Amino acid sequence: MVMWFYNGGPFMWPILVVFIFGLVFVVERAISLFRTTVQTSSFLKRIEVTLKEQGVDAALEVCRNTPGSVPIIYLAGLSRVGRGTIAVEKAIESAGSIEMSFLENNMIWLSTVVSIAPMLGFTGTVFGMVKAFDSIAAANDIQPALVAVGISMALLTTLFGLVVAMIIQFSQNVFTFMIDKLIVKMEESSINLIDTIESLEKKQ
Repeated sequence: MVMWFYNGGPFMWPILVVFIFGLVFVVERAISLFRTTVQTSSFLKRIEVTLKEQGVDAALEVCRNTPGSVPIIYLAGLSRVGRGTIAVEKAIESAGSIEMSFLENNMIWLSTVVSIAPMLGFTGTVFGMVKAFDSIAAANDIQPALVAVGISMALLTTLFGLVVAMIIQFSQNVFTFMIDKLIVKMEESSINLIDTIESLEKKQ
């Protein structure tokens, strides 16, 4: 593998840099989304019990002390209890829109890597083919040995560029799936919160 990398020529280094750049955001997104998923599940169980047993003030305190998108949405809704259902719904919608953008944070960089890596690979392919034809022109003869280095360089850069793009694309698809599930959970939680607030207001 190391020999293939060096035989791929100068364009292998930009592909490697792009790959490392993409991996940094893959790790960041994986940690962030996994933490958000775990926190959301535990928060929903806790907030439901707190609302029923201790009331809105205690639930607000739980929201303030719990990081994550769903706690922020609950905080926005619960802080407007007493102002009417419409005010609560608007607060939840506004907070939800902001939190959805945070969930998709840095995904653009993964898309950028998926686009750039194959382009660098194809550019390396053209460079390798030019080198192969230059060797033919310099020797004024067509022999396999003359063009083998250039063609090998061309194929290796294409290979590595596509492999990098596939790895990052797979990670991006996994994160998109996780984000979609979190958004559905946020919408379900918002509906449940509105129903809970309406039932609390009826009891008052």
